[in-house]
Amino acid sequence: MESHQSDPLRRARLRWRARRGLLENDLIFERFFGRYEHDLSDADVGALTRLLELSDNDLMDLLLARKEPEGDLADPDVKRVLELLRNV
Repeated sequence: MESHQSDPLRRARLRWRARRGLLENDLIFERFFGRYEHDLSDADVGALTRLLELSDNDLMDLLLARKEPEGDLADPDVKRVLELLRNV
């Protein structure tokens, strides 16, 4: 069973990291955190952290489904979080 990410400081850091240079990305992440922030598991936080390591343009391509995750990003946790991001 996945554990809930209950550390508010860790969630706050993640939310701060999600602030992007592209307004479109910012809007998607704001809606995402508004809906899911308090329900994120440790696995979700790990997947989000990996997505946030991408450049703004690469992240935008994934968020808008112009591309699908490849390589080490093509794992179930990243795909699940990406699906949530795409549907907010």
